[in-house]
Amino acid sequence: MTDPIVYLNGQFLPLGEAKVSVLDRGFLFGDGVYEVIPVYGGKPFRLAEHLQRLDNSLAGIRMTSPLTAEQWSDLFDRLIRGDHDQSIYLQITRGAAPKRDHAFPKETPPTVFAMCNPIAPIPASGVRAITVQDIRWDWCHIKAVTLLANVLLRQQAVEQGCAEAILVRDGQAIEGAASNLFVVVDGILVTPPKGNRILPGITRDLVVELAQANAVPCQERDIAAEELSRAAEVWVTSSTREILPIVELDGRTVGNGSPGPVWARMNRLYQEFKETLRRGG
Repeated sequence: MTDPIVYLNGQFLPLGEAKVSVLDRGFLFGDGVYEVIPVYGGKPFRLAEHLQRLDNSLAGIRMTSPLTAEQWSDLFDRLIRGDHDQSIYLQITRGAAPKRDHAFPKETPPTVFAMCNPIAPIPASGVRAITVQDIRWDWCHIKAVTLLANVLLRQQAVEQGCAEAILVRDGQAIEGAASNLFVVVDGILVTPPKGNRILPGITRDLVVELAQANAVPCQERDIAAEELSRAAEVWVTSSTREILPIVELDGRTVGNGSPGPVWARMNRLYQEFKETLRRGG
């Protein structure tokens, strides 16, 4: 199998030839941000929204985008191969300075890396999850490459045979280790409001938009951790896992142990929305 072609600092080259300096601040400090953009039918999904989140994350670490929206689009078009479901991974760091120093370097060009990978099939039967205490920092709205806390929390779930960890902070269920959170309580779809404690998910926003447009009762409010145990449905959303139902949480069955009717409806609406992109709508 040949190496896929990736982008690194102005060049398109085989993945095995892409190299970054050991002095890169992403390697030394985790000083950078990233973005993940799903691609359906050969077209990036909600590209404008993803690029806006990228700009917001860059502003959060006091950087500016090295490319315009048109340049990003042209770059992604060169990486996308075929019309199968795939995702673009984009990472920007503050670059490689002459020496290791916590202070921002001056006049150091950023490191820009992008690649495209297939999206794994989504288990329609649902997955298991656990709840864990949130140990992350206070700026979770920045999509930063400093993901060690998320990795450790997700690994707890993996070691218990689960697909995701639902994070709890100050008695409230916040989001997943790598996803946003939705629950159905008393017939109402609920997701935590945006703020510095959660990542503003593009898929999350689309689910809220689709719910509002199709008369599905939906609220953006805090979710008490105890509500998880009485929720009729629990889901997580992300760009690559779309709308993923949780059918078992902390060893307890959620609802009747299978994806619920609200999930079925919202997933259908989501898939129909995706098809408009495939058809060029």
